[in-house]
Amino acid sequence: MDDLDRALLALLGADARMSVATLARRLKVARSTIQARLERLETTGIIAGYTLKLGEAARQGRIRATVLLMIEPRAQAAILTRLKALPEVERIHTTSGRVDLLLQLAASSTAQLDAVLDQIGELTGVKSSESLIHLSTKLERAV
Repeated sequence: MDDLDRALLALLGADARMSVATLARRLKVARSTIQARLERLETTGIIAGYTLKLGEAARQGRIRATVLLMIEPRAQAAILTRLKALPEVERIHTTSGRVDLLLQLAASSTAQLDAVLDQIGELTGVKSSESLIHLSTKLERAV
């Protein structure tokens, strides 16, 4: 990747719906150059897809939480399968710290969140969990 690729990704990160013509104009290159770059970035897997990012209005009424899980090492595959089946689980990350998995959850009520946390805590192989309820978002820079 070069500077043009990075600039292109930055513009798309801010607005993935930006047209090829607008991208070319902002980056001061030909449309065919942008089209070729996009095709290469998609083919090589640097761009995995284009998606919708929900605004705060769509997220209102959702209670979000991060859950830190310590698990039995041999239970990871089975736990991941069960976690993926829970619709409230939005993301699962493995970690290199004192916890094994970091989960991001979203629920429509505290009762629903409590029920999901109970389900997660009861999974065979889960040694311990710690839940952190999200209060507000001060910065979101993720692309």
